[in-house]
Amino acid sequence: MCGIVAVSGDDGVIHDIYESLTVLQHRGQDASGILTNHNGKILLRKSLGLVRDGFEKKHIDRLKGSIGIGHVRYPTAGFAESSAEAQPFYVNSPYGIGLAHNGNLINSSELKENLFSEDLRHINTRSDSEILLNIFAHELQLHSKESFTPDDVFYAVAGVHRRVKGAYAVVSLISERGIVAFRDPNGIRPLCFGTREKNGKIETMIASESVALDSAGFTLSRDVLPGEAIYVDMNGKIHTRLCSDKTSYSPCIFEYVYFARPDTIIDGISVYSARMKMGKKLATKIKKQWESHDIDVVIPIPDTSRISALELAIALDVPYREGFIKNRYIGRTFIMPEQTQRIKSVRRKLNAISTEFKNKNVLLVDDSIVRGTTSKQIIEMAREAGAKRVYMASAAPPVKYPNVYGIDMPASDEFAAANKNLDEITKLINADKLIYQDLDDLVEAVCSDKSTIKKFDSSCFDGKYITGDVTDEYLKELDDLRNNSAKKSYESTDLSDDVMVY
Repeated sequence: MCGIVAVSGDDGVIHDIYESLTVLQHRGQDASGILTNHNGKILLRKSLGLVRDGFEKKHIDRLKGSIGIGHVRYPTAGFAESSAEAQPFYVNSPYGIGLAHNGNLINSSELKENLFSEDLRHINTRSDSEILLNIFAHELQLHSKESFTPDDVFYAVAGVHRRVKGAYAVVSLISERGIVAFRDPNGIRPLCFGTREKNGKIETMIASESVALDSAGFTLSRDVLPGEAIYVDMNGKIHTRLCSDKTSYSPCIFEYVYFARPDTIIDGISVYSARMKMGKKLATKIKKQWESHDIDVVIPIPDTSRISALELAIALDVPYREGFIKNRYIGRTFIMPEQTQRIKSVRRKLNAISTEFKNKNVLLVDDSIVRGTTSKQIIEMAREAGAKRVYMASAAPPVKYPNVYGIDMPASDEFAAANKNLDEITKLINADKLIYQDLDDLVEAVCSDKSTIKKFDSSCFDGKYITGDVTDEYLKELDDLRNNSAKKSYESTDLSDDVMVY
């Protein structure tokens, strides 16, 4: 999972890009990068770690330009920290193009081979984002004429849609010509845009989540449609076109469960409202299946599950309490590349307030259970804090299948729910009782009365991949990459401690 942003405005777009990336930091803490265009030059700064640690004042001052793109990344399948994989990527032909991408291409091996043998383009990293950049650049070169027009962009994006399979939300910069954004024909990964007026000029921002627009004072216009491309020229004029004739509005439901910020609106659906409804649905299930429950207190596992836990507690008429204090300087655990890192990080990340647990039957609420490693340790912490009985509720159904569209979940045999029934999972995490959300209830919770979207990619729960072309061979290959033993550090070109100029 990654966060992307593009801005077209005055000569100081770097400030809006930087601030927006800090707002999108929850989507990736592994690396960050910003690319701008100024007087015909491409300026690029990439760094491992958090945005605030990678960009000093000297970098901000040098990243001049009226158009720019940015990216935050979390570790991707098969390797851990690597400076080579940081985005945006850049190629100098044609025009000079930078690109940042959120998602995952499921035919990247085939595309890479075709790029080398047919398009005569070389790929330097293991990132499918670099493949996507070269596909876009090649298609743009095929359609470019002497005078650059929006049609050139739209024909190139249509070419990308014909060749590329998988999930992709993309922002791109074409030197001295403008910024481009497009979304895969299923709309799996989120992307939206908005505008603001500044000094009599309309400026545009495109970002993964609407909260990035809010923070910079942009007004949300709408989401980028599946298969749609948006081109903002150097005069700030917005051009849009649907570039695929085979579209299906099917966003990833896990965005609403876990990844997106609660103050975000994705595809017309409030993440906050969706999580409230998840809690209500869980409460309804508990009332039906466990009418004589003995729950004394409901405690969320911070932070994502707070909204669901509060609504669940209200619906059950049970006290809601904060039982864990979070160390906010520790990153998300299930996306850490090695099991040992995850195990060490849980107790560094959370500390129990013993008075909220002592002699109580506690219902812990989490957004989801992936490996079960974190759940087991948190349940142990609750028992150590004096809880009599510890129950666990998940706002999402059991995660049973790999996510192939940009969320780097573990290998399928590492899932807590892999080939196990409810009793076996309960025993695995050492809970006294375990309640999962039903998938139908989750879909109903996310669906909004105001939204036309009624279909989601729920493949990590039901194994039904929305693109319809995920093979067993591909899943096996992905499992081999995501297996703990395969999480190796992949070292490549070092990043300079400066701004690179092209």
